[in-house]
Amino acid sequence: MEMTINPVFDKKPGQPVIIAGPCSAESEEQVLKTAKALAKQGIDCFRSGIWKPRTRPGSFEGVGEIGLNWLKTVKQETGLPVTTEVANREHVFAALKAGIDVLWLGARTTVNPFSVQEIADALKGTDIPVLIKNPINPDVKLWMGAIERISKAGISRIGVIHRGFSSFGNSKYRNEPRWQLPIELKRLVPGIQIICDNSHICGRRDILGAVAQKAMDLQFDGLMTEVHPNPDEAWSDAAQQITPAVFGKLVKALKVRVATTDDVEYLEHIDDLRHEIDGIDKDLFELLGKRMTAAESIGKYKKKNNISILQASRWSEILNKTIELGREKGLSDGFVTQILTAIHQESINHQTQIMNEPAKKGGKKVKA
Repeated sequence: MEMTINPVFDKKPGQPVIIAGPCSAESEEQVLKTAKALAKQGIDCFRSGIWKPRTRPGSFEGVGEIGLNWLKTVKQETGLPVTTEVANREHVFAALKAGIDVLWLGARTTVNPFSVQEIADALKGTDIPVLIKNPINPDVKLWMGAIERISKAGISRIGVIHRGFSSFGNSKYRNEPRWQLPIELKRLVPGIQIICDNSHICGRRDILGAVAQKAMDLQFDGLMTEVHPNPDEAWSDAAQQITPAVFGKLVKALKVRVATTDDVEYLEHIDDLRHEIDGIDKDLFELLGKRMTAAESIGKYKKKNNISILQASRWSEILNKTIELGREKGLSDGFVTQILTAIHQESINHQTQIMNEPAKKGGKKVKA
């Protein structure tokens, strides 16, 4: 569907949009202390969770509507716009009544189209800006669906928040960033502002700056970071929160990238290099086509001799050999594994199609 998407925030030239504040509002004193410290740094919007959807019952689930009054006080005493998360129609109505400036949908909400639709219905007739976090699982279509539902409700100022995706296994991240997914979303909705929630991607303080810089390198529009006056004593997500002073240093250290330049030398050289990459890409796909032809030939011999498609020992041999080759070329193990796995799966698909072709009799296919 066609959507009219307008910016949620007015960006200052050469500066990212900065949203910051505690994970959870715990007391009026805590909220105001954080907001006043951040206001001195010139942030664009103050964030704080009032309702906190938790993975398991018994955890702190937010102070509820009383926290909206604290956010109203923040607006009155600092002049900062304020934003909070909403997860159902009652949250929306309460936030609108309290004069909250921007709403955001959390990852647990985005993953559920029924919840998103309930919020969209509650927003009809309003013009409040809405930020939409990516769903917990890596699904761009689900993310797009949430944007479309909110847009269909008549909201035009829509942005998204990249907070990473849940994954199994060990990782240095709380939520894997999978940067290619927000990049794909940006391709599908070119005008949409993308904010990086480095706190939820990292889950820890020591890599917040690196992830924030990565977002700037990829031309994200801004950051949403959790800031608390006493992070170690925070009632939720203590490990990923930082003090206002540390946050100020993080923002000052950021190098904001630009989309292009009028430097003649840059433009000439970048053009040459892009043409070179285009040629290499063409060669790559010609080779991949030849590889699939060879895989199909193998599939025919396997079918003739009733051999299974997957040969685990052969796959392991190819993967180990290619990872070693990749290291020699300066390619990471993860990249090589991801690429080769995709190629291997495509080879399996081609061989499966051959295996499932009807048998021929007298030169003609026999219908089942």
